[in-house]
Formats: sequence, C-alpha cells, structure tokens
Amino acid sequence: MPSKYRNFRNSVPWIILFLEVVLIILFYFLFSDDDAPGSTISYPAFQDVNHMVIFGFGFLLTFLKRYGFSSTGFNLLIIVLGVQCSVLIEDLLVLLLQRDYEDGLKRITKAAVSMTAVVISTGAVLGKTNPVQLILMAVVEIIAFHMSRLINTTFLQVLDNISMMHVHLFGAYFGLAVSSHFSEPSPRTEKNASTPKSDLLSMLGTLFLWVFWPSFNSVLLVEDKTKAIYNTYFALAVSAVTAFVLSLLTAKDGKFRMTDIHSAVLAGGVTVGHAAHIIEYPWIAMILGLLASGIAVLGSYCLQRCLHPALKIHDTSGIHFTFGLPGVLGALAQVVLLVLKDWTNSPRLDYLVMIPIGAFCLTISVALITGFITGLIVNLKLFKTIPVSKYFEDQFYWEFPHLAVGF
Repeated sequence: MPSKYRNFRNSVPWIILFLEVVLIILFYFLFSDDDAPGSTISYPAFQDVNHMVIFGFGFLLTFLKRYGFSSTGFNLLIIVLGVQCSVLIEDLLVLLLQRDYEDGLKRITKAAVSMTAVVISTGAVLGKTNPVQLILMAVVEIIAFHMSRLINTTFLQVLDNISMMHVHLFGAYFGLAVSSHFSEPSPRTEKNASTPKSDLLSMLGTLFLWVFWPSFNSVLLVEDKTKAIYNTYFALAVSAVTAFVLSLLTAKDGKFRMTDIHSAVLAGGVTVGHAAHIIEYPWIAMILGLLASGIAVLGSYCLQRCLHPALKIHDTSGIHFTFGLPGVLGALAQVVLLVLKDWTNSPRLDYLVMIPIGAFCLTISVALITGFITGLIVNLKLFKTIPVSKYFEDQFYWEFPHLAVGF
C-alpha cells in the first residue's frame, strides 16, 4: 500500500475523534429537554426504527463478497455520528425559528428516520469510498435533507410526517449524484459480485426491513396510525409476491434470482409511505405494492443496461430502482389519492395538486444539486479517493486473521 494511503488511514481515528468532541460540545450548549411535552412515540416504536436502520440496512448491503465488514461496520459508524448531527440540527432550527422543543425520544426517532436517506445514498457508492468520505457525505446530506424539509414544511406547508417520508427520494437521488463523480469499476472485476453466503446475509437484512417497515411508515403519525400499519403491510405483502412472480417470468432458466427479491420486496413499503395514512381501502395499497414491485424488477433491467451506462453512473446497490423509482411512484400516488378524496371541492384541487408536486420536485432538485456538489468535494485529493483497483475490498481498511478476504 502506498505511504500516502497508509498515512491517511492513520489519521482517520483522529478525524473521527475530533468530530465527536465537537458534537459533545455542541450538545452541551444546544440540547435541552426542559418543558418538552410528553412523548407521542413509544420506546418499542423507536426500537423498531432503530433495528431497521442498524440491522436492516447494515445487512442489506453485505451482498458484495469481499466487502461485508465495511458494509456493516461503516454503516454503524455513519449512523451513530449522523443521528447526533441530525438531533443537533433539529435543535438549532428550533432555537433559530423559536419553535417549541419536542421530547427527546421523538427527536432521536426523527433523527434515525432521517438517517435512512444517508444509508440509502451510501448504497450507490458502496465499496468505492473511504470512512472520511462517507462521514463527510453523511454530514452534508443530513444538513441538506433538513434544509429541504424546512422549505417544504415552512413555505409549502407540507405536514412534518409527509416531508419525512421524502427520505427515500432524497437518499436515492443524492447518492446517484455523488456516484456520478466516482470512476466506474472494470466490468471484468470479480470483487463486484456476490456469493451464496453474502446473498444470504443481504436477504437477512431485507427481512429485517420488511418486518419493521410498517413501524417506519407509522412512527411519526399521531392519527390514523393503525391504518398506516395495515396498508403498509398489505403493500409489502403484494410487492413480495409480485417480486417472486416477476423473477420467474424474467429468468431465462426459470429459476428465482435473489437480486430481484432484494430489489423488489421492499418497494411496496417505499411507495405507500407518502399516503399510507390516507388510503381508505387495503386493495388500493395492494395495487400500489404490485406496481412498485413491477417497477423495481423491470426498472433494474432498463436502468442498468440503458440509462446508467449512458450517464456513466455506477449504482452499486441498485438504489435507483429499489428506492428512487418506487418513491417517485408513491409521490404521484399521493397526489392522485388526495385529488380523488376531495375532487368535489374544485377550488382546492389546484392546491392539492401543486403543493405535493412542488414538494416532490424540490426534494429531488435539492438532492441532485447537493449530491453533485458533495461528489466534487469528496473526490478532492485531500480525501485520498480509493483507487479503482481497491474497490470492493475489505482488506484496505480491516484486519483479517490469516489474511482471509471476507465472506
């Protein structure tokens, strides 16, 4: 390993320690739980979201055969740092805008939900970044996501829980914009592949996400929480069934493909996140789950073979068709459902249509712009970008007994 990379690696713990000391100092001055109202979120609900972010996404990204340690380890690192940053940003906004403080449990739950955007984005650059690049990317993205939510809730009057459900859209398109600045790996590389064991661990992460997704979509709701839970469950159930069906129909040898299952079984939960609490009948959620799964499976073929090569974007984990496109479908479905619910009130129709569409376009625009700028920053020579030959390699940063290479 060249000395410049060895020296940079030795400086990583000091950079992380410095960041943590800064966070502790800021917490001393900014964090307050005085006069906060009673919590509307139970600890089990927070625990579900925490399990989903830590276990679910941590294992979901372990499909690369030589990058399992980094997938789970770096995921935990950026989440625990990012949650602290997110809580501080919320407190700073409360202080500047002179709003009432929320209780500590709700703040940390919202921070954990916000971190979903970051872990989704890291899927696009999985195996191509060092820890410092990931941390910088996480901090910038959390700030940008909070700014996007602030504009949506303050100027467009979008409900707080709805603006939070833009997390999938923001994470997907921020990650793709960052990924556009990284060199593409060689198509002949063997490290950008999976093994049965790594696929099994990734499927375990998928199952964690699937089980806890109803809690994720309902945790910030005060009313219609039960409706959001069962609508999310039915959407997830149908998207899972559709994923298995389409996997067989699109396979040349008539066998299930694990990659199709990974990418599509969660699509229903992503899609109904915007409107789970306003869907009156479960069959509507089931239709959305079917459409979302179809978009995820069929979109993976079109995007990976046509669009991404043309744009020179390498999406390691397929976040575009797993979270991005289902998120777009969900935003559009929300508009249609709102119009159908209040179509007799014609003076409000323009408002019902333009506000959600404006919030949707703003979220994607902010994600793409800030992601593009972040990609430029993290690829500066200062941050010692990993050479293409060291992509998808745990040994670059992790110690292995007897020189094992991972899973």
